[in-house]
Amino acid sequence: MKLDGRVAIITGGASGIGAATAVAMAAEGARIVIADVNEAGTKSVVERIERAGGQALGMAADITRMADNQALVDRAVATWGRLDVFYANAGVPQWKTEVEQVEEAIYDRIMNVNVKGVWLGARAALPAMKKAKRGVFLITASTAAIRPRPGGQTYAMSKGAVVTLAKALALEVAPDGVRVVAICPVATHTPMLPTFMGKREVDAEGLARYEATVPLGRLNQPEDIARTAVFLASDDAAMITGTTIEVDGGRCI
Repeated sequence: MKLDGRVAIITGGASGIGAATAVAMAAEGARIVIADVNEAGTKSVVERIERAGGQALGMAADITRMADNQALVDRAVATWGRLDVFYANAGVPQWKTEVEQVEEAIYDRIMNVNVKGVWLGARAALPAMKKAKRGVFLITASTAAIRPRPGGQTYAMSKGAVVTLAKALALEVAPDGVRVVAICPVATHTPMLPTFMGKREVDAEGLARYEATVPLGRLNQPEDIARTAVFLASDDAAMITGTTIEVDGGRCI
């Protein structure tokens, strides 16, 4: 198994990409700390992993708080004695809105979760990885960082920031044997998808419009990102760091 014996923390792990990645990494032998503001959701994913014979635990966590990020790292190390992967996946979307109509409170929330939350995760996780001389820090960025859509400027800015952060961190921690990679998905079938479409729920018109922008003709399923995260966390990706991996069906060409 690609991740046998390793320990991973996944934020935003109660649903969507985070939940799919937790299940996929556990299937490859990793022991998982699933973190989310939705504690009940983390327990559901833990139960799914345990039914399949894996090991996991769930924790309520607000990634915009340093104490919560540190608690995740401390719990992983206390429970399993190590930390190999931190996947800073938690994020919030933006309703399609012209910049002059974006309220400052919305800007603050997007930046706090999508940027500060990743930065705090790095502050908590990277010291443990540097000490162990191993580890992988993954970030869910977005194709919005590379090819934004109209009306999503604040979200795109936040994802552009963490793409640059991944490069900067990769340079810092490479001498310690730690890798940092940003994953850039195109729109994905998660609970956030309707917001990106500017709708209360996904409908045929919105889905067709989005799919038409992707050369391969479909949007991501969470499992598409999960499989990428497993690869990047494994030794198969030992020479990949400081880059962005576009899981986008060709949209950014």
